[in-house]
Amino acid sequence: MGTDGTVALRLVGADVLHDTGLERRGVLSLAEGLVQDTSDAREVDLTGYRILPGIIDLHGDGFERHVAPRRGAMKQMGEGIRATEAELAANGITTGVLAQFFSWEGGLRGPDFAAQVFAGLAEVADQLVTDLIPQLRFEIHQLDAYSDLPARIADWGVPYVVFNDHLPHDRLAEGKKPPRLTGQALKAGRNPEKHFEMLLELHARRAEVPAALDALCDTLRAQGVRLGSHDDQTEADRACWRARGARISEFPETAEAAEAARAAGDHIILGAPNVVRGGSHKGNASAIELIAMGLCDALASDYHYPSPRRAALMLAKTGVLALEEAWALLASGPAHVLGLSDRGVLSAGKRADLVILDEADQVAATLSGGRVSYMSGAIAARFLG
Repeated sequence: MGTDGTVALRLVGADVLHDTGLERRGVLSLAEGLVQDTSDAREVDLTGYRILPGIIDLHGDGFERHVAPRRGAMKQMGEGIRATEAELAANGITTGVLAQFFSWEGGLRGPDFAAQVFAGLAEVADQLVTDLIPQLRFEIHQLDAYSDLPARIADWGVPYVVFNDHLPHDRLAEGKKPPRLTGQALKAGRNPEKHFEMLLELHARRAEVPAALDALCDTLRAQGVRLGSHDDQTEADRACWRARGARISEFPETAEAAEAARAAGDHIILGAPNVVRGGSHKGNASAIELIAMGLCDALASDYHYPSPRRAALMLAKTGVLALEEAWALLASGPAHVLGLSDRGVLSAGKRADLVILDEADQVAATLSGGRVSYMSGAIAARFLG
């Protein structure tokens, strides 16, 4: 083992998944955090297991339960980040994007909490094995936040911003209170009437948003920030965001929006829980149908970290895709979306990011950059024996 925790091993006997298919009883050698020949390294017999590229999760907000399990209960953000890493690793995720809101909703989704999350991540980053990448989900009607947002994003080291609009415009246009307003207000520590007034004010200024977004996106692109949109509904939505340089379409709600993204060469991210459930819980387009149409570059955990692995295996078992094609939606596809050319496949010179599945398709071990982030059960005896 290297002083940095990386292992030098020859893993033999397992089936190894490459982009061309499954290599039966293959050999995978690791050293110095990379996939590379190590003929003199210690050999570990993994007969009966499968080795696959580590999962790259492009969008997950399941970490909220760790960083704030109860309002006011988490005072040490770093501990919550470490707990998040443990869950990611246990689910085969070697690179995880933490999708943190910057929203008028306040509370766990408010600007102050976002600052705490990003500070906590920076504090413990060098203590983690899993590669964690911060993402900011910005609610676009917060016009008062636009002026200093680029500087805050730079200070936080956020490389990836996605734009959301969760204002209930139809209700607000009628002057009606949206459902669950009282609970939402109380979670944010606001008087419900004041919260409703704020929503009406944000809605009233909606005509100012497009020009402000144009300028903001120009600035962020100049800073090298990767941009995406969330919940595109129409071809026009996608065209508008593409014009601003947002070339990632997260969770398009319709086939029309996904087809528009594909036609223009934009990236499409779908939710793995949608696949596992057999459909969207909101009644949007079926991820399985979009995948079958070739309208998906990557599957993300969204709100449930076990779902990417389960979704890919389900797509393979039901014949929607071959295993290597399904798993590419978790590994090489996401790597391409994020421009991470050093990972996503198990080939020489790439990062030693891998997940080992047992015969029941459960995660037995996870290695990120050649370091063990998770290991459990019988497989530990093989590595330690």
